[in-house]
Formats: sequence, structure tokens, C-alpha cells
Amino acid sequence: MPGMRMKLVFSLSAIAVTLLISSIISVMEFTRMSNYVSELFAGNVKNINAARKLSEVANAYNLDILAVVGDESTSAVPDFNQEEFLSRCDSLRTALKSTGGARKGLADSVVYSYQAYMLTSLELENVLISDFINSRSWYFERLQPRFNRLNRDIDNLSTAIYEDLGRNSATFDRGFYRSIIPGIVAVAVGLLLIVMLLVYLLSYYVNPLYKMLRGLEDYRSSNRKYDYEFDGDDQLVELNDGIKELTGENSQLLKRVGDMRKIISEREGKDES
Repeated sequence: MPGMRMKLVFSLSAIAVTLLISSIISVMEFTRMSNYVSELFAGNVKNINAARKLSEVANAYNLDILAVVGDESTSAVPDFNQEEFLSRCDSLRTALKSTGGARKGLADSVVYSYQAYMLTSLELENVLISDFINSRSWYFERLQPRFNRLNRDIDNLSTAIYEDLGRNSATFDRGFYRSIIPGIVAVAVGLLLIVMLLVYLLSYYVNPLYKMLRGLEDYRSSNRKYDYEFDGDDQLVELNDGIKELTGENSQLLKRVGDMRKIISEREGKDES
């Protein structure tokens, strides 16, 4: 049977192992969630910057066209990097594909609006050299509505990306609380085990020791028989049995000494008489 030392070591080791395992689980869960949400945040920020860049490029190009329309002395058509614009749109479509069809559809709407706007803007060169088309009317009645549509689709896409960022933030908050649950459970279980260990020590070791000391004190002061008994199978029971045996032998020895003294005293009395 396990002894007192082994029982204490086993109890304390169980508490330590429980706390250690729970702490490792908490750290692993928090690290996993942190890495996952960090990637989502990085993707959202990248998409937001890409959408903002699309809006800036489109606005700059539209202002360049407006400047040409307002300046009748020039007929130069502004340059626009279509490949870069479409490349940013494609990257957004690829990035938003994993978030669902709605987000991807918004990116497609930007591409369609851009194509309609760009196709109309290519009419500028013919408008500038035409004698019967008013360039300002063409700009405000034909080109500007398409630009407004493009700008609105870009804004809708940016709003959707910000909503994704907000949801990811909420996911991080939920993940954070979920990751600390094992730690809270570990602390609660550790406290419960400590209370149980304390009750165990008080019931099976501390209280028996006090009763053994009280029994020894009664034996020494009042010469009362030491008869304390308790159930167990460790060294404390062996110690109690040893004390009982020693006190019993000591009582017998004292009784024999007393009997011998009595006999000697009686003999001395007879000799004197």
C-alpha cells in the first residue's frame, strides 16, 4: 500500500499536472486564435487599402477628364493605367472569394461599373474634336453618372470589407474568452483539489496527530490507558500502534516495579518485627 509520503506526492502532483495541462491548452488555443485572427485582420486591411486605392485612382482620372473638358484649348486624353486597376480588382475578387458570394459579387460590380465608365471615357477624344457635341454636357450627362455608379460600387465594397473587419474583431473577442476558459477551469479545479487535499490532510493526518498527542498527554498526566485507534494503512497507523505498544509495556513495567516495591516493603516490615 502507498505510504504517507507517496500519498502527499501523488496529491500534489495531480494538482500540478492539472494546472500545467490546462495552462498549455490555454496558451495553444490563444496562440491559434491570435494567429488566425491576425491573418484575417491583415487581409481586411490589405483589402481596405486596395479599395481605397481604386477610389483614389478613379477620382484622379475623372478629375483629369473634367480638367480637359473645362479647358477647350487642349484635346489631350488623360492616361489611365487600366492593367493596374483591373489587377487590383482581381486581387480583391480573389481575396473576397473565401468570404462568400456577396463580397465577390461586390467586387464584380466594381469591375462592371469600371468597364462601363471606361468605355464611355474613351469617347472623350471624339467628343473633343466634334463640332456638334458639347463636351460639358457629355461629361455631366453621360460620363459623370457612370463615374458615380463606379464610385458607389467601390464605397459599397469598402463598407462590406469594414463589416468583415468588425466581425473579425468580434470573432477575436469571442476567441479570446474561449481561450482563457481552460485557464479558468484549471484554476477552479486546482482550488477544488487544494480544498480536497486540505480536508484529506486534516481528516487523515492532522486530526489523528492531535488525538494521539492528547492521548499521550492523558497517559502522562493522569496515567490513563492510551487506547486511541483509527483506520488506515500507512506509517501514521504504525506510529499509533507503536505508541500504544510502548505505553502498554511502560504501564506493565510500572506495575511490576510497584509490585516489587510493595513486596520489598512488606519483607522489610517483617524483618523489623
